[in-house]
Amino acid sequence: MSMQNFIDEEKIINLLEKHKTSDKKFITDILAKCQDINHQGLSLEETAALLQNTDPETEQRIFKTAKEIKKRIYGNRIVLFAPLYVSNACVNNCTYCGFRIDNKKLVRKTLNKEEINKETKTLTEMGHKRLLMVYGEFDYDMGWVADTIQEAYGVKSEPSGEIRRINVNMAPLSMENFKAIKTANIGTYQCFQETYSTKTYKEVHPSGPKADFSWRLYAMHRAMEAGIDDVGMGVLYGLSNYKFDTLGLLMHCQQLEKDMGVGPHTISFPRIEEAMGSEMSYNPPHKISDNELRRIIAISRLAVPYTGMILSTRESAELRKELLEYGISQISAASRVYPGSYNAAKVNQNDTQQFTVHDPRSLDDVIYDMVTTLNYIPSFCTGCYRKGRTGDHFMGLAKTNFMSSFCTPNGILTFAEYLRDYASPKTKEAGKKLIDKLMKDGRNKLFEDSLCKVQTGESDVYL
Repeated sequence: MSMQNFIDEEKIINLLEKHKTSDKKFITDILAKCQDINHQGLSLEETAALLQNTDPETEQRIFKTAKEIKKRIYGNRIVLFAPLYVSNACVNNCTYCGFRIDNKKLVRKTLNKEEINKETKTLTEMGHKRLLMVYGEFDYDMGWVADTIQEAYGVKSEPSGEIRRINVNMAPLSMENFKAIKTANIGTYQCFQETYSTKTYKEVHPSGPKADFSWRLYAMHRAMEAGIDDVGMGVLYGLSNYKFDTLGLLMHCQQLEKDMGVGPHTISFPRIEEAMGSEMSYNPPHKISDNELRRIIAISRLAVPYTGMILSTRESAELRKELLEYGISQISAASRVYPGSYNAAKVNQNDTQQFTVHDPRSLDDVIYDMVTTLNYIPSFCTGCYRKGRTGDHFMGLAKTNFMSSFCTPNGILTFAEYLRDYASPKTKEAGKKLIDKLMKDGRNKLFEDSLCKVQTGESDVYL
């Protein structure tokens, strides 16, 4: 595969310049287009126009439209997961990261099988069913990676503790190595380009394999060619101009869809956060405000309406709740972001974590808040992966009424299982009220029978 850079930086710059002065009629037409029930997304030019908007009234219309689209497609379901850091060993020298090789203060740790088992067990005892296993970049053997994944899958705890889906966040691999980790039954392969500005990319990645922009840019192509159906992309906001990087990300999505038949399964929206050993993390070159993050997420929801959107515990509890409304469909909860952290006696995040966590709430507290303040259904569903509804198959279904017909019911079933086995009394009471309300709104007999199975003790029930 030729690794020609398909990110047309000149085109992005020209589009942003062209729409520097907002054309209100053009933006009005874009938002009207988004209201169409068959709306499939935005072009680069349309996205550029929204990103360049400076009119406060129009901005509120953008937020309102994003909320409507999010609700229409995803309903009130939010998927929950937790990261499990396997290793913070890394040969790269990314200037924004606490795990950078030049950070001599960091204690390096790679979990062994016993430690992975213990970390996973702790997460299952919280009620988690979905993991994101995170690996630094070093000379690891793919057989070892597959073994770490299988170790986590093999953990069982009472009453229904098990991990049913493992996604991985790791460095770009060769085609052969992607095929190797696919055999471990991974879900989504996640890797962020960080920034689409080649100049900035070179500056912030001075050494290590990650300095190769093109090798990273084509990671998703290689993963999909190796048979991994679902991939997750993202930008690290704060490295470069957020408007440029958002358009670069969309250009990447479009190229992947053109070449591979389907775009990313998920997009993540991390901002640079403080990390010990990284001076840049305390003073990002293009610091992103809360409102700019709102704009990024709302406009991204309009641009790629059917793509999952992820937000981590880098953000505060209050901001995360707000951003669920604008487009976020998945969040991590009760996260700790260094190896062995879930069983550490004390978490000193300034010395050990990859970045500062701003939402330290427990999984149960996150769920209680979602249910009582937002009427959201917390979902641990993994049914599509057992049913083979992945890649272009899933995306095709998503563009129908699939999510309300399957994803929402499956989310309720996993939530009912969580309430039965792991919820605190207050969360159990609040959750039962929400499910009772949803049942009054009408569900089919197959779903009612499935819910009855869960409520009488059966686990891992899905449609």
